[in-house]
Amino acid sequence: MAKDPLSNEIHFWRLDPAEYAGSWNMGIGAEKVGGRWNPRGLATVYTSLDASTAILEVAVHKSFDALDCKPHVLTQARVLDRSRVYVVAPDSIANPNWLVPGTPSSSQQQFGAELLSRHPFVLVPSSVSRHSWNLLMNPQMANGLYEVVLQEPFGLDGRLNPPMP
Repeated sequence: MAKDPLSNEIHFWRLDPAEYAGSWNMGIGAEKVGGRWNPRGLATVYTSLDASTAILEVAVHKSFDALDCKPHVLTQARVLDRSRVYVVAPDSIANPNWLVPGTPSSSQQQFGAELLSRHPFVLVPSSVSRHSWNLLMNPQMANGLYEVVLQEPFGLDGRLNPPMP
C-alpha cells in the first residue's frame, strides 16, 4: 500500500534555470505551452514532493546535459495548510494511461484544469517516478498559502552526464 502523501508536513520542490528562479511560482512555462495536467493558457506550477523527483522531472524534458552545463536553482517550499491540498488517487483517474509517460490528452488537461480551478494545490502521482508525487499549484489561488523554505544553486552530479566513450 502506498504511503499517504499527506501524513506529514507537505514540502515541495522545484528546479528551474537560474534566470527563472525569481518567477518559479508563477507557472509561466506551463501557461505558454500547456502541460500534463493543464491546457495552454492556464498558469500552473509543477513541483514534486521530493528533490530527486523534481530533478528527474526536469531531466526527462531537458536531459542531464542541460542540467550539467547551465546554472539551475533548487527551490523548496512548504504548504501552510494541508487541508488545502486535493489528492488525486490513482484509482480515481478515468484513464490509467494518464499516469504513464506520453503526450497528454485534451481530456487529461481538462481534468487537471477543473481541479486547479477549485483547489490551490493538487497532488498527483508522478509519471516519471511511479512511487513519487507531484504537487500542482494554481499560483493565483495558492498565494499566501505556502512559504519558501530555501532556494539554493543546484549542481548536477557529473556521473549522471559522463563523457562519451
